[in-house]
Amino acid sequence: MESCRIGKNCQSLKKLAVSIGVKIGHLCQPHSLTLTPKTMPYIPHTPADISAMLATIGIQHIDDLFDEIPTHLRCGQLDNLSSGLTEMEIARLIHQKLKQDPELLCFTGAGAYSHYIPAPVWDCASRGEFYSAYTPYQAEASQGTLQLLYEFQTLIAHLLGMEVANASLYDGASALAESVLMAIRLTKSSPNAVLMPTTVHPLYRRVVQTITKHQGIQIIDVPFEKSTGRLALSTLEAYRHQAAALVIPQPNFFGQLELVDELTDWAHQHNMLVIGVVNPIAIAILSAPGEWGKQGADIACGEGQPLGIPLSSGGPYLGLMTCKKSHIRQMPGRIVGKTVDKDGKVGYTLTLQAREQHIRRSKATSNICTNQGLMVTAATIYMSLLGISGLEKVASHSHTQTTRLLAQLTDIPGVQRVFEGPYFHEVVLQLNQPVDKILQQLLSHHILGGYALPDFYPDLENSLLICATETRTDEELTAFATALRTLL
Repeated sequence: MESCRIGKNCQSLKKLAVSIGVKIGHLCQPHSLTLTPKTMPYIPHTPADISAMLATIGIQHIDDLFDEIPTHLRCGQLDNLSSGLTEMEIARLIHQKLKQDPELLCFTGAGAYSHYIPAPVWDCASRGEFYSAYTPYQAEASQGTLQLLYEFQTLIAHLLGMEVANASLYDGASALAESVLMAIRLTKSSPNAVLMPTTVHPLYRRVVQTITKHQGIQIIDVPFEKSTGRLALSTLEAYRHQAAALVIPQPNFFGQLELVDELTDWAHQHNMLVIGVVNPIAIAILSAPGEWGKQGADIACGEGQPLGIPLSSGGPYLGLMTCKKSHIRQMPGRIVGKTVDKDGKVGYTLTLQAREQHIRRSKATSNICTNQGLMVTAATIYMSLLGISGLEKVASHSHTQTTRLLAQLTDIPGVQRVFEGPYFHEVVLQLNQPVDKILQQLLSHHILGGYALPDFYPDLENSLLICATETRTDEELTAFATALRTLL
C-alpha cells in the first residue's frame, strides 16, 4: 500500500479528477468545482418493443414471466394509480407530497448520523461514470474506477491505522459479520466462538447471529457495567478461554468510550484476535484501532455512512473493513493494487478478488460481495475534501454540541444521565416518563428526540439515546431543551 494522502486532500482529489474527466479549480476556495456533464437520455420501451421481446422468448404477456408465483400471493391490479401523468403533473405531485413532511430537527443517532455534506461530494459522485456503475469485475473496471477504489483503501487504512483495507462491503453490520467469519478462519485451532459485548449495536448483533448461526459459530454475549455502560476487564475474566476473538466497539452503542488499550492487550494475552467496530468520524480524534494496546487490533470494521453519505431513510450505506497485512489472504471482498504497465505507466488492477462465493456458499471467504461502489465514491471525495484536519473539526464540534445539549437537558427536572465516564457524540438519558410517549409528543414540535432503548435493553427503562453532530446549532439545542422541559 502506498502512504496515505489524507493529509494532502487537494492533490488526491485532483489526481482522481483527472482520471474521470472532472475540471477542478483550487479546492481550497468554496464553490470552485465545475463539471463537464455527460448525460444519457432515458428512452422507455414502446409497446412494439415489448411485443418483439416477448415474441423472441416465446411468451405473450409479461405476467407469464411470473407464473411460478401462486395467484393468491400476487398483489393484483394497482387500481389507485392513474394511467399516466405528464412530467409537469408528476413534478407538481411530488412537491405537494414533500410539503406534507415537515423538516425535523434530528437528535437521533444510533448508527446513522446527520453530518454536513459539502456540495462537491455528490456533484462528482453523481456523474454517469460512477452513478451507474455497480460492481464491475476486472474486465469491465475502468482505470478511473480502480484508482478511486485504491484511493479509498488508502484513506481508510490510514484513518483506522491499519495496513490493509478492502474495496468496501454492504454496510457496517455485514462488515462486522464478515470480520467474525474472518477471525474464525484465522484461528482454526481456537474455540469456534467470539465474545460480543452487548454494547455493540443491537442490529449489528442480530445480523452477526443470522449469518453465523448455521455455521457452528457461537456468539457469546458479554454484559456491560451498569455504572459506566462499557465493558469491564473483571467481566471478561469469566470468558478468557472460551473464544477465538473479542469484539470491541469504539465508541459503543451508548456513545461511551471503551478502554480499548486494556481490552486489546487482555485479548492478545489470552490468544484472542481483536475486532474493532468503529465510527470513522470519532477515530479522527480518538486512537485508531491499529494503535490499540501494544499490538493494535487485528481487524477493524465499521459503518462508512458518516463519510459524506446522507441518511436516506436507512440506506444505501457503506461497510468498512481493514486488517493487518498478515491476515490479507482471509479478507473478503476485493482489493485494488497499484502497479505499472510494460511502458512504465502507472496502472491499477484488482490484486485480490474473492470469487469462490459463487460455488462454495457458506464455506466461502466472502458471503457478501456487494461493495456499494457509489457510496465508496462519495466517501473518498468527502475524505479528500476535508482532509484529516477537517475530519478532526467535524468530530470535535460534534462532541462539543453533544456536551452542550447534555448540560441543558440534565438541567430539566426528571432528566438524568444514566452512565458516567467519557463519551463521543451520544449519551443515554433516563426520563421520569415513558420515552415512547415523550418521543411522540416531541414529533409535534418537529423534533426527532432520540432513540428509545427499552426494546433492546429492558433494564434501561424510560431511557433515551440522544445525539448531536456539527449540524446542530446552539439555537436548535435550546429548542429541544425547551420542548422537553415543557412536556415533562
